[in-house]
Amino acid sequence: MTLTPFLSTTEPATPTTLDLDRIAGALPDIAEAAGRVILEIYAGDFAVREKADRSPVSDADEQAEALILDRLAALTPGIPVVAEERAAAGDLPETAGGPFFLVDPLDGTREFVQRRGEFTVNIALVVGDTPVLGAVHIPVAGETYWVARSDGEPRAKARLVGGVARSIAARRPPPGQMVAIASRSNRDRQTEAFLAELGVTETIAAGSSLKFCRLAEGVADVYPRFGPTCEWDTAAGHAVLNAAGGRVTTIDGAPFTYGKPAYGNPGFIAWGLSPPA
Repeated sequence: MTLTPFLSTTEPATPTTLDLDRIAGALPDIAEAAGRVILEIYAGDFAVREKADRSPVSDADEQAEALILDRLAALTPGIPVVAEERAAAGDLPETAGGPFFLVDPLDGTREFVQRRGEFTVNIALVVGDTPVLGAVHIPVAGETYWVARSDGEPRAKARLVGGVARSIAARRPPPGQMVAIASRSNRDRQTEAFLAELGVTETIAAGSSLKFCRLAEGVADVYPRFGPTCEWDTAAGHAVLNAAGGRVTTIDGAPFTYGKPAYGNPGFIAWGLSPPA
């Protein structure tokens, strides 16, 4: 597949040189192509190694990331890419406050290793300190969620691979019927206490950035995460949730921003249409 670059030079990009509509249209296709690479490996025997931080990594992570990096370099030369596996190898590009991509080629490697299916491909474009575009692809389910653009405005979309795209939106929960979604692998007492205080009536367990997508399509209303994450874990889902009418804040309610030192995240709360008053 040949991609026509959407920037005319390899000079550092600025918001005014970006064709956000066209980039938005390309990101889901790139995520789905990476998903096909992952599924080929998932269908067979694969080796799992341990990174310096003791988290797992597989050939699927590395091969999917290589494909995404190649596609983004062809699509938008001049925009730096902060990608999980490259970052783990000590290769962090200089973003210098300009637009940059955040890539997690296989979010939920533990889910992948345990063959639970709840792993995703995440690609996001950050402008300023906000993820303005994003695509989240769930290879096993064949689902893709992304920020589409129509007349310059963001819209959250979802589709089955090869299917028709549908618009999605976060919901406002009926009184007394707030549904939470929380990590399958990282639940803790703080999370349980928060959900109890909020009066949540049902909690769905899920892995990876899939949780943001469930908020964006109105299946759940709140997703708390008190432990640390990295920006590439959250940016694509955050962008989709924003476009669906939701929001993400820090634990104390401040805006949740990107481009932080070492691209590390504090705890956060992701909400549907709005947090309760």
